[in-house]
Amino acid sequence: MRWQIALLVVPCTALMAADEVTFSRDVAPILYQHCVVCHHANDIAPMALVTYEDARPWAKAIREAVLSRQMPPWHADPHYGQFSNDRRLTEAEIETIRAWVDGDAAPGDPKDAPPAPQFADGWKIGKPDAVIPIPESYVVKADSADAYLYFTVPTNFKEDTWVTAVELKPGNRRVVHHAHVFLQEPPKPKEAGKDNGEEPEKDHFTIEDGQVHHINPEMPVLDDGCSSADGGNWPGRHPNETQTMLGSYLPGKDPDIFPAGYARLIPAGSKLGFQIHYNSRSIRADETDRTSVALVFAKEPPKQRLRRVDISNYLFRIPAGDPNHEVTACYAFPKDAELMSYTAHMHLRGKDMKFEAVHPDGRRETLFSVPKYDFNWQTEYLLEKPVTVEKGTKIIITAHFDNSPNNKYNPDPSKTIRWGEPSTEEMMDGWFEFILPATAADTVAQADRQ
Repeated sequence: MRWQIALLVVPCTALMAADEVTFSRDVAPILYQHCVVCHHANDIAPMALVTYEDARPWAKAIREAVLSRQMPPWHADPHYGQFSNDRRLTEAEIETIRAWVDGDAAPGDPKDAPPAPQFADGWKIGKPDAVIPIPESYVVKADSADAYLYFTVPTNFKEDTWVTAVELKPGNRRVVHHAHVFLQEPPKPKEAGKDNGEEPEKDHFTIEDGQVHHINPEMPVLDDGCSSADGGNWPGRHPNETQTMLGSYLPGKDPDIFPAGYARLIPAGSKLGFQIHYNSRSIRADETDRTSVALVFAKEPPKQRLRRVDISNYLFRIPAGDPNHEVTACYAFPKDAELMSYTAHMHLRGKDMKFEAVHPDGRRETLFSVPKYDFNWQTEYLLEKPVTVEKGTKIIITAHFDNSPNNKYNPDPSKTIRWGEPSTEEMMDGWFEFILPATAADTVAQADRQ
């Protein structure tokens, strides 16, 4: 009911008579700024809202969605952090949409509308400099089990390449639940012949069932990942702050468009590794997919390379029927850093997640919180200004899971749940994008060698 109270304090000057509000002059600018990035043809939303003819049949539904704050989707607690991609409407914008619908949703003069956003060949990042698809189309059989498929594709880049935007796009959204693309750099000369980047412990840590992995039930249980050196990871594995994730397609996530002056580096000779989660729950016949990734190249050398660290707990166990099971994971930054974004990731039992920092002087602060996690909207929250953490700062991620019958999304509340790739099992991940503070000694070249 919070929005109803807020409407009472909207200044009278912000209120408009319902019969004065038109789509072209008043509503289209709001939709173009906040909504059509998803609500345009052949994108994730079920309907387009670009033109009056698109939006008019959905007017009452739009009204209810914005009044209830269901749309645009945004789940970060407003008390922690300021974000450049905040999708929330202002009270004045909500009142404008309410007045438009209550005034019989008038079209207005088309000349009053701003230019509609354009999406180049369906890409939200604009015209790409390169588009790299998986090697061939993959067939998803109707009624097949979930599958995590891995594809490796050469970039054929002859020289080091900086990219300022990455967009991973499914060829078929009906069968692609989510996907990631990883950078596979060529081995360094001193490492040639070694199993670069592989983690042999994982073979023992997980078991494979068809085309998905689950935790080996013989692994210990460690809900409190902050109580051990491995932090809930498999033995010997620690978060990697030079994470090679290039981009992701997740429900509700925008493409990766990096802040001005920053970029990701793709070294010459690198390959791209796609991880794609396929499911067939929404299809009745076999479907095909050929997912691809689009890249925009930097026009000039960036200030610095963007980095990423993933903080996870793989050793948790959520009891059957538990409505509020707590799981934690921790990470200590080995050097000063400036945080650029936050992302929370769980599955259908995910309830909430909070990121905290314990600074070397003992000061503890909440950086970010998602009090009502929604598996359907896994937003990357881009900070308006970088947040500084000093060397030795401990990051604590605390998540709660609802494995009770009261969770309407719970596939089976009678089942004890551990880590697994299928959406019907669980994950506990939080990740940050960050940069290193700019100093005279920390040039781009030096930072890349670290």
